Amino acid sequence: MGGSPHYFIAILLPEELQEYFSIWQSVLREKLPYKQWYNKRDFHITLKFLGAVDNDKLQELDKKLQGIKMLNAFHVNVGSIGTFGNPKTPRVLWSGVEKTDTLSQLAQIVEEYAVQLGFSKENRAYTPHITLAKKWAGNQVTRYDEILSEMKNKYTTKEKMLVHEVILFQIHPNREQKYEIIRRYPLR
Repeated sequence: MGGSPHYFIAILLPEELQEYFSIWQSVLREKLPYKQWYNKRDFHITLKFLGAVDNDKLQELDKKLQGIKMLNAFHVNVGSIGTFGNPKTPRVLWSGVEKTDTLSQLAQIVEEYAVQLGFSKENRAYTPHITLAKKWAGNQVTRYDEILSEMKNKYTTKEKMLVHEVILFQIHPNREQKYEIIRRYPLR
């Protein structure tokens, strides 16, 4: 990635949930051929992908995001398994995040701040999730439907998570832990 660094705004998972989903990954790696399995320290719930951002715009964004402190901390439930993409060769394996009104409101506020600064508006509906793996490797898995059904039945536990801050991350694509915390924005 040449030019300006790339950034996104997200909610970082607490360490105990990083460990929890890392255990899921260790089991799923044996069954599913993904090229990229996320480092447990990179597990997050994206609120807004920004792409390349220069320093001036980053400073403007920082000022806007200070407004998040007016929102109260809240809880969401995380868990379950799902995929994005072709069911036979899904491009993303994820864990679900309960889409509460409060989480949707937070995502909408972050989206509005970003759009006010000239970032492109997201046209897709907000689908909160935690990416576990991406970039399908190899051919179709003939038993994929069976494996996915087994995974959905096995990984149904919902874990409660406190959302108490929003984080601005910088992306470092060539590192094992790809996401660096640039700034934390606490909620009330």
